[in-house]
Amino acid sequence: MTELFAIALMPSKLAPSLWRSLPRHQPEIGQLIRDLRHCAGCTQAQFAGILGVSFSTLNRWENGHMQPSPLAVRQVESVLADLRQSPDLAVQSGNKALLKKHGSQGS
Repeated sequence: MTELFAIALMPSKLAPSLWRSLPRHQPEIGQLIRDLRHCAGCTQAQFAGILGVSFSTLNRWENGHMQPSPLAVRQVESVLADLRQSPDLAVQSGNKALLKKHGSQGS
């Protein structure tokens, strides 16, 4: 299990600015989810487990065939927030790049 995978399992509190600034619609949210999964070094099956959804659901989100529910979007944001708090500078750097790519500088 990678450190990122372990960090993603920890609960977190979301920054209000993060909640308002992330994409909400396909295809942007699907690409964000794919990029976040890659940043965390997870397979689709592993990342689906972190988010509490099935592999097929995650696959549909990433491929733009289905929109995540508001609850699922909050789970994605929780993973982003957890990565933000990582003691690993490489993880923090990857997370900042991910937030910048998807329209948020974070706070």
